[in-house]
Amino acid sequence: HEKYRVNTTTDNCRVAKESDIVVFATKPQILGAVLKETAEELDKSKLIISIAAGVPLAAIAAGLDKKLRLIRVMPNICAFVKESATAIAAGDYVLEEDVPMAQAIFNSVGKTVFIQENILMDAFTGLSGSGPAYIFLIIDALADAGVKMGLSRKDSRLLSTQTVLGAAKLLLESKEHPGQLKDRVTSPGGTAIAGIHTLEEGGLRTTLINAVEAATNRSKELGDMMVAEFTRNYGI
Repeated sequence: HEKYRVNTTTDNCRVAKESDIVVFATKPQILGAVLKETAEELDKSKLIISIAAGVPLAAIAAGLDKKLRLIRVMPNICAFVKESATAIAAGDYVLEEDVPMAQAIFNSVGKTVFIQENILMDAFTGLSGSGPAYIFLIIDALADAGVKMGLSRKDSRLLSTQTVLGAAKLLLESKEHPGQLKDRVTSPGGTAIAGIHTLEEGGLRTTLINAVEAATNRSKELGDMMVAEFTRNYGI
């Protein structure tokens, strides 16, 4: 703490009492206990941010039994390298400056979008919360393909990863539609269009769409289970 000039403590109540912004970054299974522990120290003067997966704002509000400034945030694993795709949803009593503050905090570890929690948080989870796993699988498959074609495992993994990284960066910086960039790579009678034909024939688009839909539906199921457990364990 001396290096970064921050105060540290293991006392949750002290943190809640002395902070203007309180971030609950706990496992969802213990969030209820931490909320009960700190509830007396939380009031409208504080912005409260939850990163607990699967716990909706309504459950948190019920757990605190107060009209507080609540924001729910869902980053993904890529926050470790400051490239998270993060969703932000606001409760009913936030101030005008609260959402921009939350965005500023989490823009430091990637990019943020503001969404309506009850409509889109599960969709976000299906796409971007689970999305890195899909991309890791795609990169692994590309690396296997490179090995099959004779490249070393080391080179194939590096090339596959860099190809995905470069394509994503070009898409973000060019602001072009992905279809336009795809068309720039696929020359008539060339190698890329031959590969695209095989991917389309194998149903890649449909498979990815179905994967996001399945993950979204599972997120809804898990969310309902989490709320039920929250209610059962903490009387909310």
